[in-house]
Amino acid sequence: MLQGALAGLAAGGLYAVLAVCLTLMSRLVRVVNFAQSATGMFGCYVAVFLSVHFGLPTWLATVAGILLGGLLSALLGWIVSTWLAEADTGTRSAVTVAVLLLLISLSFILFGNKPQPFHPILDGPALTVGGVVISQVTVVTVALAVLVAVASKIVLSRTSAGVQLRALSERPTTAELLGIPAKRLSVAVWAVTGVVSTLVISIVAPSQSNDATSLAMLVVPSAAAALLGGFRRLDLAVAGGLGLGLIQGAAAQVDGLSVVRYFLPFAVIVALLLWSQRKEVWDAAR
Repeated sequence: MLQGALAGLAAGGLYAVLAVCLTLMSRLVRVVNFAQSATGMFGCYVAVFLSVHFGLPTWLATVAGILLGGLLSALLGWIVSTWLAEADTGTRSAVTVAVLLLLISLSFILFGNKPQPFHPILDGPALTVGGVVISQVTVVTVALAVLVAVASKIVLSRTSAGVQLRALSERPTTAELLGIPAKRLSVAVWAVTGVVSTLVISIVAPSQSNDATSLAMLVVPSAAAALLGGFRRLDLAVAGGLGLGLIQGAAAQVDGLSVVRYFLPFAVIVALLLWSQRKEVWDAAR
């Protein structure tokens, strides 16, 4: 089970990175971006297509895919910022559901519905702890999750752009009246999170189920991790992603629990939503 749990850390690191991106999107641009992993999936699929059919080196195709993922996310952010600037969070988030379904359908049309022949960017073991082998993918994804969370915290608290983003998230109308470039900052957040999401998916995809639906629906366990921090706290988002990966990896080693691991993110989401509403329920009961 220890080997399985540590193997699950690779997926846990992926969940943690995407959870941090979801948390930043919720905090800064008032959107729960359900297309967060779908844009990354599409960028990765284009990278594989360029590598296989046009003979581009893996690294160059991967860079092109990452840039495309960021561009798609930025385009979606521009649309939301332009036409839904005054809409509430629910309406803005609903648009991303449509984009999620659109990108899955488009990937089926362009690339088929089968897993793609990804070339591993990282391969092989990184280190051995107590006889348990830890892969390079696991080390990099966990490190990337921590790095993205820490870097985001520093940018938001110690830079002028971070202060402007915080002002925009707290008082968007007032911030715009003070001359803060709301649309440019919002699109930048969309673009950066799109690039990060595509990067981490391109690292993990060769070792995971990499059909379009599986990669696009990585947003579900990532949302469960982000929900642990209430879509506000980056540290809890990282902890939730890593913890979920560990539990899923350990459950995969038990015959009776191997199927349950697929439903675990949904159970976590339901449990956290019920827990978040406990005060209202208890107050009503009293």
